[in-house]
Amino acid sequence: MTEVVVIGCGIVGAAIAYELSPLPDLTLTVIDQRPPAHGATGAALGILMGVISQKAKGRNWRLREASLRRYATLIPELEAATGLTIPHNRQGVLSLLTEAADLPRWESLQAIRQRQGWPLEIWSPEQVQSACPHLAVDTLAAGIYSPCDRQIAPKALTHALVAGAQQHGVRFHFGNPVVGFECQGDRAVAVKTSVARHPADWVVVAAGLGSAGLSQQLQQPLALGPVLGQGLRVRLPEPLGDRTFQPVVNGNDIHLVPLGAGDYGVAATVEFPAEGSHHPLPKAEALRTLWEGAIAYCPALAKAEILETWYGLRPRPQGQAAPVIQPLAGYANVTLATGHYRNGVFLAPATAQQVKAMVTVELQ
Repeated sequence: MTEVVVIGCGIVGAAIAYELSPLPDLTLTVIDQRPPAHGATGAALGILMGVISQKAKGRNWRLREASLRRYATLIPELEAATGLTIPHNRQGVLSLLTEAADLPRWESLQAIRQRQGWPLEIWSPEQVQSACPHLAVDTLAAGIYSPCDRQIAPKALTHALVAGAQQHGVRFHFGNPVVGFECQGDRAVAVKTSVARHPADWVVVAAGLGSAGLSQQLQQPLALGPVLGQGLRVRLPEPLGDRTFQPVVNGNDIHLVPLGAGDYGVAATVEFPAEGSHHPLPKAEALRTLWEGAIAYCPALAKAEILETWYGLRPRPQGQAAPVIQPLAGYANVTLATGHYRNGVFLAPATAQQVKAMVTVELQ
């Protein structure tokens, strides 16, 4: 029996556990020092911007497309297996284009997506106003609408992934920080926590920012930097615009996310740490600018009640592209699945599939 240990139970670690769990002759243990869906997962709004992304080829697009296709089957699969409800919005993503000079770039992407089999629509300002009357269109050049992109509740999805994995016998240990590894040559043969030793034939490090410290313990440091993101949850007496059409809206990289019953999420800032600092703190000015930017394209938000604000830290790789899905240098049985930066929720399914393929090859 092959022993696999996954370190980290944000959405990436949970997705890996779920995808690996049906494999025969494999026992799986997941370890996290905190409950599931903390860290970057707990601060995310779960926007899946794939078709509408300007990433049109290469690894980045392949991961996005693989995740979009897996999400289409994953959500109903999990809901049927676990009996849990995973809130998600399948009404697409609408991006607001204010610069007419950018329109040719979007027309080019539209043609590429058509060849790839994905719809992408370019709306006139009048079409935007008709579909979403709550949006300001006076400075709008066009709207880019992607009906196949979606939004999902990250915490609910993570808990469903954990429940689905548990049905296949996966063992989860929360509140247990990893304190070290036992190694023999180029293999990590055990993961040690503050309370137990877990034998391992394969180790997957999926601990977000915590992956940097874990790789340091294995003498192969991975450079990850924290990028802070702030957001707000607000409430209006009734849903904006047309109740029957509530897509995610993106204006100048400020997202307006319908959460149901007149509640909306507004996110997110991108705040880098000061030079020499590894612990960025949220800046009130950045949050204020975010809120003012959202009101600029959706004036009705000015009357909203702010229910809460939050922030989270995203793991951004230094010196290489996000995400990091690869063997840890110097080890034959340690895989990194981390550094997803702003796309952890989106790319979790594709990451899990890629890790599964790597482990499957080893088991054959």
